[in-house]
Amino acid sequence: MKQPSLALVAIAVAAVLSAGVAQAKPFKWASQADVASWDIHAQNNGLHNAIHPYVYETLVTYNSKTFAVEPLLATSWKEVSPKQMRFALRQGVKFQDGSSFTADDAVFSITRAMAKTSNYGPFVQGIEKVVKVDDGTIDIFMVDPNPVLLRQMTELRMMSKAWSEKNKSTEPMDIKKADENFAHRNAMGTGPFILESWQPDVRMVLKKNPNWWGQMPGNVSSITYTPIKSAPTRMAALLSGEVDMILDPTPQDLNRLRASPDLKILEGLENRTIFFGMDQFRDELPGSSVKGKNPLKEQKVRQALYQSIDIQAITKTILRGLGKPTGTLVAPQVNGWTETVGQRLPYNQDAAKKLLVEAGYPDGFEVDFACPNNRYISDEAICQAVTAMWAKIGVKAKLRTLPMVTYFPMIQRNEASIYMLGWGVPTFDSLYSLQSLVRSVGKGGDGNYNVGRYSNERMDYLVDRVKTETDQPVRTRMLTEGLQLSNDTVSHLPLYDQVIPWAMKKNIDLVHRADNRIDIKLVTVR
Repeated sequence: MKQPSLALVAIAVAAVLSAGVAQAKPFKWASQADVASWDIHAQNNGLHNAIHPYVYETLVTYNSKTFAVEPLLATSWKEVSPKQMRFALRQGVKFQDGSSFTADDAVFSITRAMAKTSNYGPFVQGIEKVVKVDDGTIDIFMVDPNPVLLRQMTELRMMSKAWSEKNKSTEPMDIKKADENFAHRNAMGTGPFILESWQPDVRMVLKKNPNWWGQMPGNVSSITYTPIKSAPTRMAALLSGEVDMILDPTPQDLNRLRASPDLKILEGLENRTIFFGMDQFRDELPGSSVKGKNPLKEQKVRQALYQSIDIQAITKTILRGLGKPTGTLVAPQVNGWTETVGQRLPYNQDAAKKLLVEAGYPDGFEVDFACPNNRYISDEAICQAVTAMWAKIGVKAKLRTLPMVTYFPMIQRNEASIYMLGWGVPTFDSLYSLQSLVRSVGKGGDGNYNVGRYSNERMDYLVDRVKTETDQPVRTRMLTEGLQLSNDTVSHLPLYDQVIPWAMKKNIDLVHRADNRIDIKLVTVR
């Protein structure tokens, strides 16, 4: 049989390679906000945790379809003892500057997440120290057995120790202050994409990492992310083809988008709950008409605010069905949730007025009220509607709305009397919410987002027990008790679990995730 000439083989190989390159395509997407920093430990919120993995990888990750924990930069792990876990690191992994990823980087990265200025306390809770065994192995030592350690580690991304030291970024940037470090505007990880440029609030461009160690089932060659605060402008960008996808279409535009022959909508219940928090710490609220005391410390006042909110009207008219009313702090996908704990107190403005009278505020009061205007679906419109509802019972909320980049540092400085927050649960376990939102402020992530500074001894006991309880039925019962205690004491004003629609061109194939993240490795542009 005659063999083909080398020239013909070369031509055939070139044709195959050319076809492969042609198949790789850019992916352009948009949503209403931008990341506040590229420092991976500076700010803990959903958008950061969705975009940072394009560049920075974790030791373990979630399967996008099942949310089972799978290997990533660690190939395996084993329990050495109930308080010691050993991770074998993937060999041959390079950072984007060509340097090797080793145990020194893993130890540095997890330790950096434990720093005082880090916002990742909930993900390192229970970790005592991280130790290098050899270049390809680390041990994580825990204060006590930690039943959710692996799920916490899905958010602990790896940085280069040498790069951080060279660029004076060994400590996370303090998001509450104006000072920047090098890692704020620059990124260098092991992931499938490289940050090429970032103009905050304008555009972010990432290019494919040609030396990435992994395999990409999808075919994205580059990513352009554009934050577009204006809802009509976002819709226009999708309809005109300027972007391939928007993460947050407006509820009122969904029917129009569904009717387009060139577009499609994917939607599902997010593991994120939207609620209001309240300052229960100060003896007097700044800007309030009440002097010498804080009305939000009174449970009856908090309950009055709760029962005067017509959440059914909000989810029907403003959200157009993109919200499922709830009476607790976590969504149904989260361990600890039950139907009973998820039941709301009834909407009843007469009962709310009566509670205010009983609390000593028959004429109501004035109070500061802060909300983001580009983070959650229709966030500003919802806060405006609630302001009108509270006015009917005599509570005059002085609403101010801010963009996400300035809003979150503001509330973390405890500068809001009542504030809106949406809380996703990356671990799918209620400990993440209870520890962050209702545990008294302390060390190791305790009260990390308890910016209303709620405090309850029984709650602290439950949270601390759950951190180390390994009997799963007992642990789940305690999680549910903690959620019910939050309900009973009206620690927050729960509103709804967010339903997330993604709108995109029909030639985009991807996996819709309950954590509202695009797994870029699975995106195919046809």
